[in-house]
Amino acid sequence: MEIKNAMIKNVSLSNADHGCLSSFIQVDHDEGSQGFGGYQLYTPNNRGRLGSAGVFIWRVLETVGVSDWKDLARKYIRIRLEDGMITAIGHIVKDDWFCPKEEFKNLE
Repeated sequence: MEIKNAMIKNVSLSNADHGCLSSFIQVDHDEGSQGFGGYQLYTPNNRGRLGSAGVFIWRVLETVGVSDWKDLARKYIRIRLEDGMITAIGHIVKDDWFCPKEEFKNLE
């Protein structure tokens, strides 16, 4: 496991890719650019995890320390890398981390 400082470059919240709602956060860090997200947050006819979209959006906003999705870009955060993949994002100063895999388990 490795922790790095990063800056959020771009964010998306869309249903364009695979017929489901998903979000993607692009970050820049000292080794380049990398993405976080891509989780299936909701699909029509309740085929997605119930509540996961709200949890994902709320926890990203809360962890970064903003109240509006548009304000995420250009914010500094910490990222937790495992085997080269971002598994969690963290507040730049506070010990507040969001790991979707762990928090989505609690919804099941």
